[in-house]
Amino acid sequence: MDMSHIPDLITPAIPVFVITIIAEALWVKRQRAEAGVTLKGHTWKDTLASISMGLGSVAVGVGWKVVAFAGYAGLYHLTPLRMGSGPWAWVLLFFLEDLCYYAFHRVHHESRLFWASHVVHHSSQHYNLSTAVRQTWTPMTGWVFWVPLALLGFSPEMIVTQQAVSLLYQYWIHTEAIHRLPRPVEWLFNTPSHHRAHHASNAVYLDTNYAGILIIWDRLFGTFTPEVERPVYGLTKNLSTYNPVRIAFHEFAAIARDVARPGPLGQRLGYVFRNPAWKPKTAQAPEAPPPVEAAHPSP
Repeated sequence: MDMSHIPDLITPAIPVFVITIIAEALWVKRQRAEAGVTLKGHTWKDTLASISMGLGSVAVGVGWKVVAFAGYAGLYHLTPLRMGSGPWAWVLLFFLEDLCYYAFHRVHHESRLFWASHVVHHSSQHYNLSTAVRQTWTPMTGWVFWVPLALLGFSPEMIVTQQAVSLLYQYWIHTEAIHRLPRPVEWLFNTPSHHRAHHASNAVYLDTNYAGILIIWDRLFGTFTPEVERPVYGLTKNLSTYNPVRIAFHEFAAIARDVARPGPLGQRLGYVFRNPAWKPKTAQAPEAPPPVEAAHPSP
């Protein structure tokens, strides 16, 4: 397939990513020096690791985009439905694609096999624009979530364009430089405040705020949590490496180790598909026995 027919909004934006990452790092450094603002900021090792992950993701995406686009095209030609390409089709696609992203994002947090791909994006203990480009090298787990759009009759070109619009929108919300936006914006859209909570490892924030562009899906489906306490960024068990290869594949390796353990098939499948925090009952700490009441002599 000729790649020239596949819309690409991400690659032309790479220079903007680089410029804004540098500008943000300089701004945070100045804020710290002048006002002692407690922002997490950048460290050069972490930022370089994020940029390396982003460049690797772009490289993998060159080939994967062809496969994904071909899959959408095949389904599009199978369905009798046609949504057209008029303004109302784009409006409907905006909402439906964002709902598909919500489903994609939620499953990638709640099922370990999918989390193994997505965990890359959450592996930094910093929160800045470079975190936005810390992307997976295994995007194959996401394709199925946008299949309904092709079956509804949206053209492959429209689907991948709207996917790119969503990713570009999500770039700017990875920052501590913006505190809160006006209330109507915070109520309708995903914002830096909402997404900071999503990237936090605080117990109150876990598995919340899956939004792409619109926060309304989280409000509707009960997964919304406002930013109420200072976020602690990263994983519940953080990595101690900046090696891009280990960042990209560490959770897949952990799944393989768990599956190799002795145990029934159900347990092995649980390690693969259940919640990333799931453990079989035999691996959980036993509950403490109830206290024994002291015996009292009969009167």
